[in-house]
Order: sequence, then structure tokens, then C-alpha cells
Amino acid sequence: MERFRRFMLDLDSRLDFGIFKGFRWTREVVERFVVFMDRFHVGGWRRWLLVEPASEALTLGFAGLMLMLALAIPAFHETSDEDWLKKSELAVVFLDRFGNEVGSRGIKHNDSIPLEDFPDHLIKAVLATEDRRFYEHFGIDIAGTMRAVVTNARAGGVVQGGSSLSQQLAKNLFLSNERTIERKVKEAFLALWLESRLTKNEILKLYLDRAYMGGGTYGVDAAAQYYFGKSARDVSLPEAAMLAGLFKAPTKFAPHINLPAARARANVVLDNLVEAGFMTEGQVFGARRNPAKTIDRRDESAPNYYLDYAFEEMRKLVDTLPKSITERAFVVRTALDPGLQQTAENAIENAIRQFGRDYHAKQAAVVVADVDGAVRAIVGGVDYGESQFNRATDALRQPGSSFKPYVYATAMIEAGLTPKSVVVDSPVCVGNWCPKNYSGGFSGSMQLTDALKRSINTIAVKLANTAGKGSPRAGRNKIVALARSMGLRTPLTDTPSLPIGAAEVTVLDHTVAYATFPNGGKAVPAHAILEVRTGMGETIWRFDRDGKKPQQVMPPQVASDMNFMMNKVVEEGTARRAILNGVKAAGKTGTTNAYRDAWFVGFTGNFVAGVWFGNDDYSPLNRMTGGSMPAMVWHTVMEYAHQGVELKNIPGLPPNPAQIGPKIAETSDVPRPAMLSTKAAQALVRIERLMDEAARAAVATTPRVGPQTEAPAPGATAAADGSLPVGALPARRRD
Repeated sequence: MERFRRFMLDLDSRLDFGIFKGFRWTREVVERFVVFMDRFHVGGWRRWLLVEPASEALTLGFAGLMLMLALAIPAFHETSDEDWLKKSELAVVFLDRFGNEVGSRGIKHNDSIPLEDFPDHLIKAVLATEDRRFYEHFGIDIAGTMRAVVTNARAGGVVQGGSSLSQQLAKNLFLSNERTIERKVKEAFLALWLESRLTKNEILKLYLDRAYMGGGTYGVDAAAQYYFGKSARDVSLPEAAMLAGLFKAPTKFAPHINLPAARARANVVLDNLVEAGFMTEGQVFGARRNPAKTIDRRDESAPNYYLDYAFEEMRKLVDTLPKSITERAFVVRTALDPGLQQTAENAIENAIRQFGRDYHAKQAAVVVADVDGAVRAIVGGVDYGESQFNRATDALRQPGSSFKPYVYATAMIEAGLTPKSVVVDSPVCVGNWCPKNYSGGFSGSMQLTDALKRSINTIAVKLANTAGKGSPRAGRNKIVALARSMGLRTPLTDTPSLPIGAAEVTVLDHTVAYATFPNGGKAVPAHAILEVRTGMGETIWRFDRDGKKPQQVMPPQVASDMNFMMNKVVEEGTARRAILNGVKAAGKTGTTNAYRDAWFVGFTGNFVAGVWFGNDDYSPLNRMTGGSMPAMVWHTVMEYAHQGVELKNIPGLPPNPAQIGPKIAETSDVPRPAMLSTKAAQALVRIERLMDEAARAAVATTPRVGPQTEAPAPGATAAADGSLPVGALPARRRD
């Protein structure tokens, strides 16, 4: 014990001595450092005018560098793809389901004309309007930005943009068009990154090739071909001025949409040329007196909403293709039915023109698809020229009572209910929320079929509780799970009002999810693309071979029972205006609070279709319900769709009265082509695939002794659902 005590005393003394020595040594070092630094001491006016400002500048500069680094990291994540330059070079020619070309999207940079081939007046017009100091700044035009800020402040609004040409290219290559501070910060850093990787001429060349120019065209060369029918090499000064005016707002100033506005904008570009000193007033005088004349494309119509959706689907599909496929130009056969697309567009336009003012309705959307999920038509708005926002695929709207089939199906699965099960329409509350019925009263006991037919809100809420075994939250979770498995991809917010359609969905998802019912409980993926071929005609992807397969998400008996009840909605309930002559149909109407949204989604054994009416600003409609205009438009579209089609029966319903869809009265200006039978179409599919296999085998076994002959033209295979019109299979060239 004594030895331990002495050891601890020795340890304590050593620690004390070490700390003492350490402090003394540190003090000596500090004193020597102070003496050393005193040699550099600056006092008086030199300190306050030189040293202190320099110190503060270094401190603030270091903090600024750290802040810039933090802001730059998210921007540089956009460039993580090593193939960033080719990323936007996707070029797609789209065919309809019959093999006819209907449009294109994207660009092919390798085929664009060299920068030196662009006319000098075109280059000057673009620079004078978009970035006069392009060859002087480092990617961000500080002087131009400050000038724009002052000009906008004086005008009290945004009249002049401050983004440099490099910043605009960065946005086109990597970012979206959202107007946020985050996007502007990313844009600035990416502009600096582009300036460090590319020359000024390369940046200008990319900008001229990648910018959207309206009319579905990308790049000035494609725009010159579309608007003037000539190459960008040959455009005159007034034509160049009109093209340069499109960069700011291609939709607003597109000459095929608003020629006076396009010419007024071209005149502004001519003013810019003079102000920038690139040309004199005398040089532009002739262009003012003789403005550009464009090709009249007012009568041309392209399924632009459909093509936009198909192009986005193709972008995602390309990322899943094997790395061995380096092709960037493709020919894509879609499920588009041109006649049905035109009919849907006409139906929406006529409905808004005739009844839009009475109902205070300004917008609408339609989706029509096969029951296997192949989308035949998409109408994303009344006028694509005025707004390219696709309300069918991108707008989130409350479905109202059209959401109730998910609720009923969940309750039938979880609680074993049937269409004849008795439910009670009476007051119900979930927390402080107590839903009301459209009629304002309560009807007491009724069968489940009647509850859906009459769209009773209280019963939908009670069914959610039943699905959760008495727990409303558990029931709503099961409803969400089933809805997602059927195809709803948008976030479904868990609120007490979810069972009566308070969650938001897209028209596309909501429509194709309904295909689960006529499919006997099998959910199918919504898709526009049926087949992808390279520019040389090689088939590299087919939906029937490589696409997502149907999945059983509900028992077939539940699907049949739902079909029976939803058929009653059409024939006896709120959607009687959707009844089709000679074709069994089922569906559900939907109307949201304050009449902000009106829906009808329904199906037959062949097709599923959804119609939505509303306003972009969420302003209420004038008491429009889903059983009025939406059901009427649905009837018009689906009546056309079933002409001459081999009718399929809906599980759970009596057979259709006829085997072939009836011919409607000749009131439509869109003729319906004659359809082949299912067996005939399938035979054509087999024949064409055998021809493809034989052609590939011949190429593989034939020695190449001369120049390679031209590959077969990328035509379309016959649709296996019998939708190929007689004579529509394209002729194929021989090798």
C-alpha cells in the first residue's frame, strides 16, 4: 500500500511538472512569435487603409469561396454523366400503329450543318438579340446582367433577360424551365463549366442546334426547313431575323401560330442589329419593308401532346438499353391511332367552344388506351399552340368520386363483400371530418351496387373503415396500396377524405389503372411505344417481348363484381350519357368540391378512356358534373373507337349484342379505316417477323464484297389486337 501511495505521488509530481513546462514553453513560443510579428506591425493610416481592408477581404473571400463551392456541387452533379454531350442528341422518328410517319422529336447533332455554313446575318441576328458580348465575357455577362436589372426595375417588370448565351445553353442541356433561384444558380455554374470545356464557337454551335424553335423543331436548321422550306444556309435577312426572334418565346412568336407577332418580333431583332452596331439602318431597311413569308401550316395537325409523351418515354427507355447500342437515332412505332386522336381533339375543341362559357370550363384532357395499356390517343389541352403543358400526363388533379372503385375493390378484397352486400347510408365522422352526400341527405340501407351507382360519399368512407377492420388509417393504407399496384404513380396523401377522391392523380395513370377491371384483375403498364428500330431497320426493342408484363393485383371475381357494379353506373346511374349503342360499357363519374374537376373514366372489353374538364387556375366550374360534358365527350370518342372493331366482352357482364362494333352515322369528318380480324392481324405479325429473321440471316451469311446495300425501311408490324387497317402494312424494300 505504501508503495502504491508513493507511485501516485510521483506520478502527480511528474504531471504537474510536465504541465508547468508545457505552459512555459508555449508562452515562450508565443512571445517569440509576437516579437517576430512586431517587425511587420503597421500602424496609423497604413493599417486602416491597407491592412484591415485586405484582411477583411481575405476573410470574406474565403467564406465566399466556401459558399460558392456549396452551391456549385449540386450544379456539377448534373454533369456526372460522361456522355453528357450526346445525352441530348436523341433523334426519334415516330410512326403510328399502322406504320405511317406522324412526327419526330429531338435532334441529331452529327447531321447539323457546320457553324461556318450559317449565314453571317443569321449569326449576327442571334448574337445581337441573345448575347451581344458573347465573345467577350467568361460565361456570365456581368454588364449585361446589371443592365437587365436596371431596365427591368425601370419598367416595373421583366422586359429584358440577363442570361448569357452560355447560361441558356446550360439550361437547355442540363436543366428544366422552372423559374427558381436554385435553377439560376445552377445555370450560372454550369455556364462557367461549359466555358472551361468548350470553345466559344462550339458553344454557339450547340446553342444553334439545341434550342427549341417551336413547331416541334429543335435547332435553326430544322426551324428553317419547317417555317421556310429551306436550309438555314439559305435564309435571307428577314428570315434570319424571324428565326432569331424565336429563341425568347418559340410558342408565342412561332409564325405558323401568330404571324403578326412573329413579324413584330423580327422587327425588334432588326432594331437590335442596328443598336449593336452589327448592321446599319440602310442594310436592314429592305428587311423591314419585305418581311419573311412562311409556309402556311395552319391546316397541318400533329399529335403533339402524344408525341411529347412518347418522346419522354423513349428517353427513359434508351437509358435501359444495353451499352452495346450506341445508336442515337431511332424509328419508333407507337400505339397511336390517328383517327381516334383526331376525334378526341375535335370532341374536346367542340365541347369547349359550345359549352365552355356556360360551364366556365377552359381546359380538358382525354386519354384512350387498349385494355393492355397501349395508349392510342392523348389530348393534353385545348390548344397545343397556346400551351404545351400536358394536362393528361403531368397535371395533378383530384379525381373525386371516380376514385371510389379503388375503395370498393379494396373493401371487397379485405372484407369479402359482394355487389349484393347491404350497407347503410348514415352519418359518419373520422375525427372532426364528417362527409356529406351530394344530395345533402341520407338514404339508409341499400346494396353495394346501388351505393356505387348513386355515388354515396358516406358509404365510401365506411368501406375504408371496413377494409381496415375498424381502423380508418389502416383501411386507407390498403386502398393506397391497391391503387398503386393498379397503376397510380403519384403520391396519394393519406387524409380522411382520401376515400372520396381528395388525393391527386394524372389522367393517364387514372385511366390505365381502370384497365385492371376488364383485364380480370391484372394491372397493365401504360405505354406508347410498341417497337423501336435503329435507323438501319434493326429491331432492338419490342413491348410484347421486352416490356413489363401484366400483374395480378386483385382476384378475378372481385374484378368481375366491380365490372357489374360499374356497368350499372353507366346504364342506370350518374353516367347514362356514356351509354354506347351495341357495346357494353362500365365506368365511374367524379366531381370534386366546388366543382373544380369533372371526370368520367370508363371502359369496354376493348378500350379504356378517361375524360377530365377543369381550369388551370383551379377556378370552379359552373356546376359541371362528371355525368355531363365528360360523359358526353367519352361517348363521342368511344363510339368512334369501336366502329368495325371485333368486340370483346367484359368479365362479369352479359356478352355484347354483336361481334363487330356498329357503324355510326356519317357525322364525323374523320373516316374510320376498315379493321382486320384478330387472327388476320396476328398472321401478318408472324409473317413480318419471319421476314425480319430471314433478312438478318441473309445479311449474316452473305460475304461483303462491295458497298453495303440499303437496309429494309423501318416499317411497322401489324397490331396483334386487330387494329391494322386493310392495306396499311407498309411495303418493304428488298436488300
